[in-house]
Amino acid sequence: MKKTVSRQKRASRFVAFATTLVVLCANTSAIAGDDPSIKGDLRGNIKESMNQFIKNQTIDNVLFVYDSVEGKLHKLKFDALHNGIVEKNGFYVSCADFKDQNGRKFDIDFLVRPSGSKLITTEELVHSVDGKKRKYH
Repeated sequence: MKKTVSRQKRASRFVAFATTLVVLCANTSAIAGDDPSIKGDLRGNIKESMNQFIKNQTIDNVLFVYDSVEGKLHKLKFDALHNGIVEKNGFYVSCADFKDQNGRKFDIDFLVRPSGSKLITTEELVHSVDGKKRKYH
């Protein structure tokens, strides 16, 4: 009987540990998508730079984005900017949601870099398609 109780306790502890690990990992990835130290005017200016980039690159309500994985140029319609912003390798990175003519959802990352007193969005990259993340190419 002692061995059965011991096994049950170990199984119960393992399940508790695994559940805690899953929760911690989920929270860490959520935190990784938004740096709370990027706030105020800086946050607003990053978003404004991205909005301006999208506006300047949009022709007839379409943003043309080359997808190196699929090897084609997508015609995307803007939906919304995400709230999260992180800093990676000297760039601020945030993303926006778009849809193509077939209804596929594209998450496009925008790279914003400081230049003097300005913030300039320099590039857009396909981050995910229909929720499936992509590696940058």
